[in-house]
Amino acid sequence: MSAILRVCQMMGIASKNPGFKFHLFSFLFTFSSLALFCSAASSITQGRSLSDGETLISDGEKFELGFFSPENSSFRYVGIWYYNISTSEPSVIWVANRERPIFDKTGILKIGSDGNVVVLDGNNTAVWSSNASASSHSTAILNDEGNLVLSSSGDTSKEYWQSFGDPTNTFLPGMKVEVNSAIGENRFLTSWKSENDPSPGAYSMGVDPRGSPQIVIWEGSNRRWRSGHWNKQLFIGVPNMPTTYSYGFKLSDENGNGSMYFTYTPWNVSDKLRFQIRWDGYEEQLRWVGDKNQWEVIQSQPNKSNDCELYNRCGKFGVCSASHGSGSECSCMHGFQPTDWDQWIRRNWSDGCSRKTLLQCHRNRTIGTEENDEEDGFVGLRCAKLPDFADLVVPGSDENCEEICLKNCSCTAYAFVQGIGCMIWTEDLLDVQKFTKGGNTLNIRLAHSDLGGKKKLSTLVIIVISVAGALFLVIFMLLLWRFKAKLKVLPTTSSISWLRNKDPPMLDASKSNEFSTDVSGSIDLFAEGNQVNGSELPLFNFACVAAATNNFSEENKLGKGGFGTVYKGNLPGLQEVAIKRLSRRSGQGLEEFKNEISLIAKLQHRNLVRLLGCCIQGEEKMLLYEYMPNKSLDFFLFDPSKQALLDWRRRFAIIEGIARGLLYLHRDSRLRIIHRDLKASNILLDADMIPKISDFGMARIFGGNQNEANTNRVVGTYGYMSPEYAMEGLFSVKSDVYSFGVLLLEIVSGRRNTSLRSSEHLSLIGFAWHLWNENRAVDLIDPSIAETCSQNQAELLRCIQVGLLCVQDSAISRPTMPSVVLMLESETANLQVPIQPIFTSIRRYVDTKFSTDGQDLASSNDVTITMVDGR
Repeated sequence: MSAILRVCQMMGIASKNPGFKFHLFSFLFTFSSLALFCSAASSITQGRSLSDGETLISDGEKFELGFFSPENSSFRYVGIWYYNISTSEPSVIWVANRERPIFDKTGILKIGSDGNVVVLDGNNTAVWSSNASASSHSTAILNDEGNLVLSSSGDTSKEYWQSFGDPTNTFLPGMKVEVNSAIGENRFLTSWKSENDPSPGAYSMGVDPRGSPQIVIWEGSNRRWRSGHWNKQLFIGVPNMPTTYSYGFKLSDENGNGSMYFTYTPWNVSDKLRFQIRWDGYEEQLRWVGDKNQWEVIQSQPNKSNDCELYNRCGKFGVCSASHGSGSECSCMHGFQPTDWDQWIRRNWSDGCSRKTLLQCHRNRTIGTEENDEEDGFVGLRCAKLPDFADLVVPGSDENCEEICLKNCSCTAYAFVQGIGCMIWTEDLLDVQKFTKGGNTLNIRLAHSDLGGKKKLSTLVIIVISVAGALFLVIFMLLLWRFKAKLKVLPTTSSISWLRNKDPPMLDASKSNEFSTDVSGSIDLFAEGNQVNGSELPLFNFACVAAATNNFSEENKLGKGGFGTVYKGNLPGLQEVAIKRLSRRSGQGLEEFKNEISLIAKLQHRNLVRLLGCCIQGEEKMLLYEYMPNKSLDFFLFDPSKQALLDWRRRFAIIEGIARGLLYLHRDSRLRIIHRDLKASNILLDADMIPKISDFGMARIFGGNQNEANTNRVVGTYGYMSPEYAMEGLFSVKSDVYSFGVLLLEIVSGRRNTSLRSSEHLSLIGFAWHLWNENRAVDLIDPSIAETCSQNQAELLRCIQVGLLCVQDSAISRPTMPSVVLMLESETANLQVPIQPIFTSIRRYVDTKFSTDGQDLASSNDVTITMVDGR
């Protein structure tokens, strides 16, 4: 006041008007009182309205209520926002007329004649009302929690309505969220329609009380994310939940009407915290950081970097695992398999998985009798986000929980969780995620045959079985001795004696209906002149094999190779198998058939195809392998419509698998084996796209200290043969390394090595070297994956460099398979600089020579060839 007087005195005003000082004092006092009243107003009463441009401020100056417009919008809304936070736009936590905006600044907020809070437009039309059963004498007060409360003017404790009970998109400390099993889902928050449009959007957030309460985000009527169940301390589906996030949640005890309430109290009561469901479907917890003058995101759900958090990513009975740097990967629970294999391979997991074997009670119900077969059991899935739609059972122990589940035919799984108790699931298991740490153990109910182990037998059962077995053996020996002249059995040792360079046995056609899985006798193997211990392999009856393939029908035909046709079959006890039937007209087939039986029966590795048996009858020679549902690598790699199904992560896994398989053959197996025909068509893919090296018809065994050998009979597939082998008949482990290098370049580029024969580069090797030499190696990458593998470019370039090192002309310059595996799997490994492969530059002469001789040795079908060439 004195400062104003001094200014006035300087202007000469006070001296000219003696009464000015009194009038000025009265004016300023009245103005200050009015300003103080306006700024401190935190309520409106009957007869007083709030116009656009005026605001209410809570007593502690924490929240403000008034009219506002979102950014880039002229529409006017009544809302509540933080009072003392200076940002580019208000941090709005509640909106009244979100569905009916006002188009100008003529709106007012007032207490209507019925006692309700109403928002009126310029035409005095109500665009929003609190719609409560209120008294005509009521007051609306904005408190320091951000809650607008409508109560009786005479008794503020008598509340008619509050904005906390009618929230929009924000949950604040002090709010209560009702949890009531009888009422069901409570969707108490609804997102904005867009970032600048407060009208109700597509996403809602609330609590599902089933089993144990959990927070859920919905997109329309569908679930988008869920927190997992509440164990009285935290939500178990969010294993990395920050302490400051989980500490403040509390679930009250049940009241008289069966309701409980979730509340939240900040760790530090002075912190400004809010939970918000964004317009794009993400829930965020925000904390105001005054030093930075911004809202800090403490956590966000679902996690934008983890697709597994999206609801039911892998379908029913599927398990989602977050793969580092490559998004999510789905797998079926133990005892389940993909419902639709074709869609599963295409990474469309929506159909989920189905049981391999019905549960015991379901089998009994199907056939209408009570079978006394093995009882169902459980397999545990650790570190899991437990499935949705659980039924909460009375608290008990883990053993009680298992017993409860077994007694309920509809029970598919159970889990015992501290703080919750026994949880069982009677529906499909949905939205299961595998965590790297944390989570809970889900016990999945399976048929006994799918448990993967044998159930313990009682002592009495063991005694009964032993006595019965001994008695049966005595009777059998007596019958055998008495009727041995009449008993005819399929020979065992003699049936495979032809492997010792004798003729194949001729089976009696009249006995074609007999089925034999007799184990063969000892097979004598010779490793470059040195005898190796024999192996045993089941010998199958021809008639049974023919029946398994529906008499080798076309619908069971899987493909055709250089030595015959491959069929799909179903054999008792082996389920699906692949049957390789050698062509009767193949003069090369007998030696390769003997070789394959000798070798592959002794090999055991996850990246080698497994031989299950063989069949010999007259001129018929067949090999029975494990069935590979995804066929061979070339089926995907060289088909433009299927190339994209092999993304880079999957291709790199295939490269690593092939390399480990070769490493086993060259170093880790009991016999050192050279494959000699490594190519894309000889790499089979199982149900999980794991590569398995097949076709050992041309493989050779080396002795313990032997490193190389010569042959007059050069066999293999042109384009994959190393220079020294193709030109001199010299082969070694480095021959396979060369073939692996060609295959590696094919996997990276998606092209056959022979696809460029008519171009200036003659082969894929020459083309790859040309691009490498010009620092354009990225141009070699298969266009179908080029756009999706930018994050793995260094890994791709390393693979190309390893491939070029493997196809060096000199065998000495090529790395061994242990070095190749190290270079592929280690980002720090020092790689040599490859030199230009000269052999590829003389290919045109070789091609011309073979073409002149009239031999189609390098056909587009990659048919295996044999060349007899004098040295």
